[in-house]
Amino acid sequence: MKGGGVSASACLPERTESASACLPERTESASACLQELRENPSACLRAQESIASACRRVLLTADPREKLMVARQITRGWRLGRYEHCFDVAMPDQPAWPDRPELLPPSQMPRRGKGGSDRSRITILHALAHIEFIAIDLAFDMVGRFGAGMPRDFVDDWLSVGADEAMHFALLDRRLAQLGSHYGALPAHGGLWQSADETAHDVLARLAIVPMVLEARALDITPVTIEKFTQAGDAISAKMLGRIVRDEIRHVHFGTKWFEYGTKSRGFVPAEHYQALVNRHFRGRLKPPFNDSARHEAGLTRDYYMPLAY
Repeated sequence: MKGGGVSASACLPERTESASACLPERTESASACLQELRENPSACLRAQESIASACRRVLLTADPREKLMVARQITRGWRLGRYEHCFDVAMPDQPAWPDRPELLPPSQMPRRGKGGSDRSRITILHALAHIEFIAIDLAFDMVGRFGAGMPRDFVDDWLSVGADEAMHFALLDRRLAQLGSHYGALPAHGGLWQSADETAHDVLARLAIVPMVLEARALDITPVTIEKFTQAGDAISAKMLGRIVRDEIRHVHFGTKWFEYGTKSRGFVPAEHYQALVNRHFRGRLKPPFNDSARHEAGLTRDYYMPLAY
């Protein structure tokens, strides 16, 4: 069974022994709560929505601007205590997305160019906007699918990542508009959710592949893109990408932090288990050159990835 399933214990607040903490005060006993949840998971009735249900709403919102709005509302609401730390609903296997952009396999994607022309920069920014759009869903899926088995701080961290990804998408979409384009105007990579599907069964696999491979790769290549945009005289886009890559360092840090927490709690050696998971679940190569300084700042040290480099 894939991650994101519903369990009775997942509806219990962290470090709370009584199941009634997740139910209205009129519930008579914890045992009654658990029995009711086994028979009917939707019986986890609260005055407030669960954080899992809120994350599911993000995933099932197709319109990009509505997804941004919902993601921001939920992140802010969580900080203000408006959602229960409760995991009573499953995450969808695939999020809802708009009709545009057209999603193509990598082999059919148009070449991006090197950023020297307006058209090339628009193509690059559109590709990055699509990555950030999918990253919103990845962050909220991380919370809703795996939050029940992790400490509350895990939810805090990945909701903050989701808010960052929403902000990044908004910045890129606005820049596209300034350049006379928009998100959806060009085709986009259709395989970005594949890594989520591949790792839906295991939080450690998800952490290894998404933040510690895919986002770490962004640390390697974004500075090169910034330099190309700077040389082309597009200081606005270059500055925006610099802001985004600084946030990505923090995202990779969260990935490494929670990967080490999870591996050590299961008795694994972190770097060795990372390498095993990457070999099993990542379809591609870890290709140098690496931005070792940014990776090190994020806690992703060379002993993790250098044995996989070729």
